[in-house]
Amino acid sequence: MAKITYESMKIIANTASIPCTVMSVEKKPDGSCGEVKFFAINDMFKKSYYDLFAENESGEKPSFDDFEKHIEGQLYTAHLPKEPNFEDECFKAAWNKEYINTYVDTTKMYGFWTQNILLPVCGESDDPNIAYCQFLYTLSKDMDSGKYAAVSPDIASFVIKTCLELRNEKEFRSSLFTVTKDIREYTNATAAAVMTIDQDIKEYKILSGDAIGDATDPEKAFSTISYDIVASWNNLLKETNSIIIKDENDMAEMEKKNPAWVETLKQYKVTSVCLFPFIHQQEITGYLFITNFDTKNVIRVKETIELVSFFLSSEIANHLFLQRLEYLSNVDMLTGVFNRNCMNVNVDELALKLEFDPKPFNVAFCDLNGLKTINDTGGHDKGDKLLVNAAEVLKEIFNDDKIYRAGGDEFTIISFSSKDVFEEKIKHLREKASDPEWLHFAIGYYHDAHDGNLRLAMRYADEQMYIDKDKFYKQYPNKRR
Repeated sequence: MAKITYESMKIIANTASIPCTVMSVEKKPDGSCGEVKFFAINDMFKKSYYDLFAENESGEKPSFDDFEKHIEGQLYTAHLPKEPNFEDECFKAAWNKEYINTYVDTTKMYGFWTQNILLPVCGESDDPNIAYCQFLYTLSKDMDSGKYAAVSPDIASFVIKTCLELRNEKEFRSSLFTVTKDIREYTNATAAAVMTIDQDIKEYKILSGDAIGDATDPEKAFSTISYDIVASWNNLLKETNSIIIKDENDMAEMEKKNPAWVETLKQYKVTSVCLFPFIHQQEITGYLFITNFDTKNVIRVKETIELVSFFLSSEIANHLFLQRLEYLSNVDMLTGVFNRNCMNVNVDELALKLEFDPKPFNVAFCDLNGLKTINDTGGHDKGDKLLVNAAEVLKEIFNDDKIYRAGGDEFTIISFSSKDVFEEKIKHLREKASDPEWLHFAIGYYHDAHDGNLRLAMRYADEQMYIDKDKFYKQYPNKRR
């Protein structure tokens, strides 16, 4: 077997037509990956690396001619962040003699998409604990779909299946649950979850989750995890396009960076993690989170989930956009209850349903007394505050019912509670909204036991509300509009 020397590795590196370095990869006594170093580089690697990372801590650049000595023999982490995924790929190429080709979105870190190619180097090493591999890469500003498509048949099949499921005619959440379950099974994981994050309102939501065995249900598990922990992943992903924790060593490294997160992982007996961000317009909109996956196939898992996450990012961004459009068209932006447009559509649909299938229901009209007086004396900002306060009280009491802002100071409620339950809610509302100087409702309501005539019930409730309003203004004539 040929002897591996620096001179022979320099020749191998220089035969490449793209940036190339031969990496030395240490195997520790426990069989895990140790130090990974740049052993021999070619001129294209030197030029590319110089342009990206040549500045030292003082902000000065060494001369290009002398730059090799700043790279060769150095740990790859001298200028790059420690990357367990990259180390694992180097180890498999050097020690397991695997050929690895990955295409990675590194635009957040370097502004480029990166194709990484790792090839084993065979030969006799002076150190039995060191093996070697070639590392070659290409950079591109825009995604090259051809490189993304060059994956193994089983990965391609799974990704195509995922895309077809997301594009079928089923309701989005139902399709997403199927995809999440498929991902968990494909990675042989105990749990998988798809989540979104809104950094403006500091909130995250679980869109879909699947778990087996003793694994904690994802929604239940995340309910105990603070927003701050989920938000902290953004900083971790400034150095990489994904986070993979495959063993105790990776977990220990992550604990140094993010002890609060690792504490929650240990709490739920999580020993391995895949975390892939969903990125839309350079912003993280959510994550695919997988726990206790098959670490024996980490590279296949990474390559597959990386592709799946790319397509999920687009689908989830589209879902959130449509959800936002629906919200804007149906919700009153000041109070957060449904608006008149939504009420008109719902009333048309519900009136037709009740006509053919009558069932008991309730309608209430709640009109704010004295809003004009407050607007005139305190300004519209104070009037808006009253409207918000009124809506909060209604949402608290009628939390299981449909609440609409039908007009400027008028709210409508449609409920399928029993008559007794609904009347108890009305009684509670009168108690909470009885301040003539601030929050006071004129209330009219009607219970339909069997007729199923929604519009007639609304008319009766509206008439009762005006009777109640007249009583208020007779008692407080100075507040009459």
